[in-house]
Amino acid sequence: METAAVASKDVTVSLAEKKPKVVFVLGGPGSGKGTQCAKIVQHFGYTHLSAGDLLREERDSGSENGTMIKNMMNEGKIVPSEVTIKLLQKAMVENGNDKFLIDGFPRNEENRAAFEAVTKIEPEFVLYFNCPEEELERRILNRNQGREDDNIETVRKRFKVFLESSLPVIEYYKAKGKVREIDAAKPIEEVFEAVKVIFAPKVEKVKSSRCSSCAIL
Repeated sequence: METAAVASKDVTVSLAEKKPKVVFVLGGPGSGKGTQCAKIVQHFGYTHLSAGDLLREERDSGSENGTMIKNMMNEGKIVPSEVTIKLLQKAMVENGNDKFLIDGFPRNEENRAAFEAVTKIEPEFVLYFNCPEEELERRILNRNQGREDDNIETVRKRFKVFLESSLPVIEYYKAKGKVREIDAAKPIEEVFEAVKVIFAPKVEKVKSSRCSSCAIL
């Protein structure tokens, strides 16, 4: 137990020294988070970390932690915040990058508070893909095969959970001026144009503006 605690502390210290830039990426099911994260990685050099993917990888690893995660998932229980945060910490420390997109986390206020308390990191901002429920339903039904009623029911449940759990997180960061909201109902390329404005370095924007002026002269 002591060894695990020491190892966890070492990871936290290493991460604090690294001082990574973290962006939380939130949005309802079907809002296009994954698609846009892939584009941000390609254009702006971020590393994309999905909390869900990390949990599934650990679950399938056969480790003691993985067995616990598997049992909790099988029982329909929510994996404790500390477990997910440790996986995120480990992934960030082991990665050579210092810029991370954390996708689908924090899912709720408890996640948010625990992440900041454990890692001592506040996100640079929250990238929020806002999309109406009707559009989310349309997208997911179009990409899924099977009985429509089942799909619609599932989507509506997931969207309800998102509204109840994740919106308070968005409101918390909005009060701190840290939310960058995107209209995710638009076509993929239009959405990315809006994303690019947020991620493009300020220096680059100024330089681009000056070059335009030079061209006129």
